[in-house]
Formats: sequence, structure tokens, C-alpha cells
Amino acid sequence: MKNHYLKIATITGVMFIAAGCSTMGGGAPANEPPPAVNPGFAAEMNKFNAQFPNDKATKYEEISLNYNNAKKLDERGNCHDLSKYPVVIVLTLDAQGKVTRTTTDVEGKKAECFRQAYASAQLPPPPFAPYLKPIRLR
Repeated sequence: MKNHYLKIATITGVMFIAAGCSTMGGGAPANEPPPAVNPGFAAEMNKFNAQFPNDKATKYEEISLNYNNAKKLDERGNCHDLSKYPVVIVLTLDAQGKVTRTTTDVEGKKAECFRQAYASAQLPPPPFAPYLKPIRLR
């Protein structure tokens, strides 16, 4: 009986260590400097803002956000933990919803990772093309 409890205690200990290892490290350092700003980003946001007011564009924002969340497109490439700073990406979509260009507000590994992750993404067809779709990623 004593051996049975020792086995359970050993297995439980190993599980805690394994769980700790999988959740520790790999993240961005606490003293990480902010990433460099992308000077071309403001022009892309201006193009996005010029799409409004437009009822179809407003409705598409909700549709595309729900689609992105359901498909977990932001989890491609495991980009979130590359930096503690958020990234805003603007996707340029064609008439079928295919991403034809990506622009981020900052430069760096995390931004590049998200640009690559979304480069081949497919979203629902937008109300007009080209359609600019910004997404804020933690």
C-alpha cells in the first residue's frame, strides 16, 4: 500500500514539473525595449478609415472579426509570445477575401511573424475591394 502512494506522489510530482516547464520561459523578456514604428502604417490606417461611414463595411468588420476568432488565424506561427508588445496588422483583401498585402504598425520578430501568418489567410469576401482590415493582436 505504501508503494502505491509513493507511485502516485511521484507521478503527480512529474506532472507538476512538466506543466511548469511547458508554461515557463519562451516568452518575451521583462526588460524588452519597444519595437520600432513602421512609418508606412499611418497611410494604411488612413485608407481603412476612408472606407467609412459605410453600413456594409461596418457589418463586414463584425463578420470578419468573428471569422478570425473562430478560425484562430492569429494563432498561426505562435507569434503572440515573441514580444510583450501588441501588434496592429492591416490586411489588404481582394474581392474574394484573400490577403494580398499585410502592414504592421511596428517592426520586429513578432510583427514579421504575424505578417507571414496572415500572408496566405482567407477571410470572407468583403463588400468591396480592395478592403483594408486592421486587427489588433496582443
